[in-house]
Amino acid sequence: MAIWLGTDSRIIVQGMTGSEGRKHTQRMLDSGSVVVGGVTPGKGGQTASFNGADLPVFGSVAEAVEATAANTSVVFVPPKFTGSAVGEAIDADLDLVVCITEGVPVADSARFVNQSLDAGVRLIGPNCPGIISPGKSNAGIIPASITGPGPIGLVSKSGTLTYQMMFELRDLGFSTAIGIGGDPIVGTTHIDALAAFEADEQTEAIVLIGEIGGDAEERAAAYIAENITKPVVAYVAGFTAPEGRTMGHAGAIVSGSSGTAQAKKEALEAVGVTVGRTPSETAALMREILHG
Repeated sequence: MAIWLGTDSRIIVQGMTGSEGRKHTQRMLDSGSVVVGGVTPGKGGQTASFNGADLPVFGSVAEAVEATAANTSVVFVPPKFTGSAVGEAIDADLDLVVCITEGVPVADSARFVNQSLDAGVRLIGPNCPGIISPGKSNAGIIPASITGPGPIGLVSKSGTLTYQMMFELRDLGFSTAIGIGGDPIVGTTHIDALAAFEADEQTEAIVLIGEIGGDAEERAAAYIAENITKPVVAYVAGFTAPEGRTMGHAGAIVSGSSGTAQAKKEALEAVGVTVGRTPSETAALMREILHG
């Protein structure tokens, strides 16, 4: 098993005819994902070719869903159009919407995140690498060649650290790996992923990657204490970050002791989560748990 994305996922790509959408559609197809079409307003009725396969292009998500029975969308559209694109995908009652776009206005993110919650649609992102269930499906930009299926569930704020942790534990493999995005407002939280991994039969242990800023990791720690029985190891990026300066993601800013890597490390360790000081050390801790 896996969470949220599997062999039954039928993917459409919003913005498939753009350069990024086209490139990553090809990579998703190469990894075995079932991509059934794309959406670009004004280009409905056209087709796009990918290594000999012609995929239909639709003018709206509703048309794409009706024609292809799609249940998942990956969004590659410019920031100023992202709000309406994600809103359209949610209105189409898809199971999963993955928003890759970075630089989305926070007001737009707040609106469509609330829309997804009201509609019961799983939204990942914005400003994220997406989700992969190795050997089953890949929705986003996570390289499919890093590792195969296995017993570890991974949830991460950081895209590149998602890739690094998958590489560090590539011989063990992953049930599902998710990059939730580092913006202040995102559709899926650490807690959402933790709950799903806890219920997933394939997942035996969980890696949580956080970073400075906000209180998502502290809230995750409180949730773990009450609800998670599977072993969790964690890494928090940003131990050397200066106070008051945004680092990388829009949500990664420290103010006083709030949001510091040390404060997050202490909160997680207080509930029994082992926290590594580096990604490599975190991977070693996971090996100890799985191999004894």
